[in-house]
Amino acid sequence: MSRAKGASYSAVRIASRVKALGRAISKAYGGRRLDVVVTMDRSFVFAADLVRAIEGPLAMHFVREDVRDIETDGRARREVFFGNRQTTSGGAEHSEFKGRDVLLVDAVLDSGVTQEFLLRRIGEGKPRSLRLAVLLYKASMRRVDLEPDYFGFQTASNQMWSGYGLAGSNGLGRNGKALVSGEKSGGGSKRAKKRKK
Repeated sequence: MSRAKGASYSAVRIASRVKALGRAISKAYGGRRLDVVVTMDRSFVFAADLVRAIEGPLAMHFVREDVRDIETDGRARREVFFGNRQTTSGGAEHSEFKGRDVLLVDAVLDSGVTQEFLLRRIGEGKPRSLRLAVLLYKASMRRVDLEPDYFGFQTASNQMWSGYGLAGSNGLGRNGKALVSGEKSGGGSKRAKKRKK
């Protein structure tokens, strides 16, 4: 995929790719129970379609990312918190994931920092297996040594994507059926304005 503004993946192409991911995941777990951890809010559409494409018993868990800038001793640093304490708690004896197969689902892997942190926290609970599935994989933007086990599309575009659950910089576009890079996807507002004139 090029970096050109307006690069996109159609709804048909997304649906086909998500079904293929579902088949691959189903095959990998061979009918065993799978605990799916979904990062909110940007992953909800991808996760909903993906879990319906997975065969076998499945439980879902949701975590919400909260990035905060904290100042300590005159130094500013950025910290990542996750809203579901039960899902991200580290005590192995009390972890709900101990001995289970866990799949973390996120919409976009760019720097990889937040996913790597969350995977480490879940891993402290001693799951049987722990894997990562993402819709968009921006390999060129990674800042940590992390690769997804499953991904829908690998893109070289460093622009913001919107549609299919992802919001543009203006907060709009989540309901778009296609994935569009850059600021092109704004819910079709430009087209609507032209019709009104």
